[in-house]
Amino acid sequence: MDADDAYGEIRASVRRLCADFPGPYWRALDRDAVYPTAFVDALTASGFLAALIPETYGGAGLPLSGAAAILEEIQRSGCNGAACHAQMYIMGALLRHGSPAQKVQYLPAIASGALRLQAFGVTEPTSGTDTTALKTTARREGDVYVVNGQKIWTSRAEHSDLMLLLARTTPREAVAKRTEGLSIFLLDMREARAAGGLTIRPIRTMMNHATTEVFFDDVRVPAQNLVGEEGKGFRYVLSGMNAERILIAAECIGDAKWFIEKATAYARERVVFGRPIGQNQGIQFPIARAYAQMRAADLMVRDAAALFEAGKPCGAEANMAKMLASEASWAAAEACVQTHGGFGFAEDYDVERKFREARLYQVAPISTNLILSHIAEHVLGLPRSY
Repeated sequence: MDADDAYGEIRASVRRLCADFPGPYWRALDRDAVYPTAFVDALTASGFLAALIPETYGGAGLPLSGAAAILEEIQRSGCNGAACHAQMYIMGALLRHGSPAQKVQYLPAIASGALRLQAFGVTEPTSGTDTTALKTTARREGDVYVVNGQKIWTSRAEHSDLMLLLARTTPREAVAKRTEGLSIFLLDMREARAAGGLTIRPIRTMMNHATTEVFFDDVRVPAQNLVGEEGKGFRYVLSGMNAERILIAAECIGDAKWFIEKATAYARERVVFGRPIGQNQGIQFPIARAYAQMRAADLMVRDAAALFEAGKPCGAEANMAKMLASEASWAAAEACVQTHGGFGFAEDYDVERKFREARLYQVAPISTNLILSHIAEHVLGLPRSY
């Protein structure tokens, strides 16, 4: 996705916003693992985080490719959209499956920034990516559900007002299929914390990602906060995963472009043995290969987004886009560090920070190995090996 597409003006606006948050801003936050509140507030005020919310509810009403262009440009500008990108795709479950009353109550407030929906409570310590094995329960008691359990790798929980929570409402042994009996809720974390039932513990990681583990101890959720039908939550979550993977793939394309541009500029400027190091094939070839990988992955992201927008099946394409884009960004990161040599490890160049951030997408929000299993199932037509 490049400046010659239909979103050139949006991309330019994103670049102007990001110019107010240069490398020193991110370095200062990275040192102490501080959440980029000012950056997120600026994105919210600009309306960029409400890109996919329909105009009826105060959003921009853009298609998925528009949101992808925004996130790509954030990464290409050297910023980090992971601090808030979830707000774009988490609200999709509410938009597609929520009641009219829920949409009216929450979507305008999310669009304006009055409410943050950044936290997605799915993964658990004992189940990992086997979502159907989760153990967090939501037991119906009159007009409330009582939630007990634990989530992990719940990013931005400390900086979100609402959480989209997946919990088991019917015991696993009482359902015909493993995917049944799971439900999703809009949990008001402010109320839950005030009541003392919700505990959030930050997890320090190799990048500034604001991720946490969350504990639920008799947390009471109003029954009216159930999204869609009880027991259909797994299907609702799946319906949003394609959007999530396409958007994160677009971020990876942005990262790859940042690394390639950074490496190219340094290769032209850095003079050793009386000539620019970019004249050496040992420098040229890794950058050229990363560029080719980025361009190929970019085409896959465009293809997946077009299918999504057309309402066509795009699971395989979304998975391939995420895998290829994350691999392209990692190849570009490697080439950038190698081009810079020792300076690639120096904080002031921002390469090492972006290097750490780019590595995440080989694992999150889904491991490349698991994506390959999905793609193999699509190609071979045989069940996955797990």
